[in-house]
Amino acid sequence: MELLGGATVVLLVCIACLLSFAAWKGRSGKGKMPPGPAPLPILGNLLQVKPSNLAKTLQKLSEEYGPVFTVHLGSDPVVVLHGYDVVKEALVDRADEFASRGHMPIGDRANNGLGIIFSNNELWLQVRRFSLTTLRNFGMGKRSIEERIQEESDYLLEEINKTKGRAFDPTFMLSCSVSNVICSVVFGKRYDYKDKKFLALMDNMNNIFEMMNSRWGQLYQMFSNIMDYLPGPHNNIFGEFDALKAFVAEEVKLHQASLDPNSPQDFIDCFLSKMQEEKDRPNSSFHMKNLITSAFDLFIAGTETTSTTVRYGLLLLLKYPKIQEKIQEEIDQVVGRSRKPCVADRSQMPYTDAVVHEIQRFISLIPLALPHTVTKDTSFRDYVIPKGTTIFPVLTSVLHDSKAFPNPHEFNPEHFLNKNGSFKKSEFFMPFSAGKAQVCSFPLCQPPPLVITLSFPAVLPSHTHPNCQGSFANKFFS
Repeated sequence: MELLGGATVVLLVCIACLLSFAAWKGRSGKGKMPPGPAPLPILGNLLQVKPSNLAKTLQKLSEEYGPVFTVHLGSDPVVVLHGYDVVKEALVDRADEFASRGHMPIGDRANNGLGIIFSNNELWLQVRRFSLTTLRNFGMGKRSIEERIQEESDYLLEEINKTKGRAFDPTFMLSCSVSNVICSVVFGKRYDYKDKKFLALMDNMNNIFEMMNSRWGQLYQMFSNIMDYLPGPHNNIFGEFDALKAFVAEEVKLHQASLDPNSPQDFIDCFLSKMQEEKDRPNSSFHMKNLITSAFDLFIAGTETTSTTVRYGLLLLLKYPKIQEKIQEEIDQVVGRSRKPCVADRSQMPYTDAVVHEIQRFISLIPLALPHTVTKDTSFRDYVIPKGTTIFPVLTSVLHDSKAFPNPHEFNPEHFLNKNGSFKKSEFFMPFSAGKAQVCSFPLCQPPPLVITLSFPAVLPSHTHPNCQGSFANKFFS
C-alpha cells in the first residue's frame, strides 16, 4: 500500500509537470507570450532565477531568449525587458500601456493600495500629482528644499568633525542627515541625531530594507499566496511598517491641532488642507489613511535612495583620488570655502555634475525598476502580453550598455562629458526608471541636490589621510 501511495504521488507530480509544460508551450511563441525557460508547477523558474542576484540571472537569460522574455516567479508569469531599446519603447514611447504599477506583494499588503509607491489606480494618480506639485512648489514664503539641505549639511559636518580625523563609518550619519531633510519637508522639523524617537525610526527603516532583501523577503515576493498563511520571519516586516506609520499618525495629530490652511508649513499641512477642500466629495483620494501612507512613502523612499547613493559616492572617491582632486579643484574654483554650494552652481560645475551622474550609473542602485503592468492585452514586438501581466524593466541593462558607455563596468565621469569638458546628457541615464511611473520623483533623489551634498569640501575625506583605510572603506574594497 505504501509503495502504491508513493507511486501515486510521483504520477500526480509528473502529470502536473506535463500540464504545466503544455500550458507554457501554448502560451509562448510568436503571436503569444515571449519565450522563456519552462516553469515547474508552483515553483515556476525558481531553479533558473536566483532571488539573491536577480539582475545577473536575468542578464544571462536574455542572452539565451533575447531582450523580451518570460520568467515565472512562482506561478505568475513576468515579462522581462532587457536593454535600452525595449525599456525605452515600453516605458517612454508606449507609456500609457506600460505605466501602471505591477504587483509587489510586500508593498501591496503593507499599504493596501494607498500611498504613492505601491498603489495603482486613479486614486494613486491624484495623490501622486498632488505630491509632486506640493514638493516642487515648496517655497512661496517658506524655506525651499534647497535651503533645508544646506541647513542639514551643517549638522552633518558638525558630526563628521567630532571624529577628529579618526576612521569612521558614515552610514548612520548620512541616513540621519538625508532623513532629516525629508522630515523637515514632510513633518516641518528635524531631529537630533541622538533623539531616541528618531533613532527608533531609523532602526525600523533599516529593518524593513534588510528583511525585504533577505531570503524570506524574496520568497514572500514570489510565493505570497502561500506564505501569507505561514508563520515565519517574513511576517515581522509588517510590524516595522506599522511602527513607522504609527509615528507618522502621531505627527498628523499634532498638525491637525495647529493647522492654519492659509499658511501650510509642510507636506502634512498641505495634505490636511486638501482634505478639508474635498471633505464633501465622495470617494476623495485625500483622506487620513492616504495621508499617513503617502507621508510614510516619501520618508522611506527618499531616505534610502539618497543616503545610499551618497555613501557609495564617497567610497568611489576614496577609490579614485584623482577624480576626488578634480572635484575639489572645481569646488574651490566655483564655490570656494566661504559659502555654501547651491543648485545654481551646477551649470558651472560640469565635472562634479558628471561625477554625480556616473555614481548613479555605475552603482545601479535599483537594478530592476519597480514592477509595471500592462493595462490591456498588448502587442509588443512579435508577442502579445495579456492584460495584468507584470513587467520587469532591467535598468542595469540600460545603465551598463556598452554602446552608450564604453567600458560600462569602469567608473569614468567622461561618460557624461563632451570633448570640451561640458556636461553631456544621456538618454540611457535611468537610475530610478523612466516614463510616467518612475520609482522616485522626490527632488532629493535627483542629481542637483546630490551635487550640493557632494560639493561640501569637508564632506570629502582626504585620500592622503592615514585613516582612509578604516572600516568604512574596508566594507567596500574588501
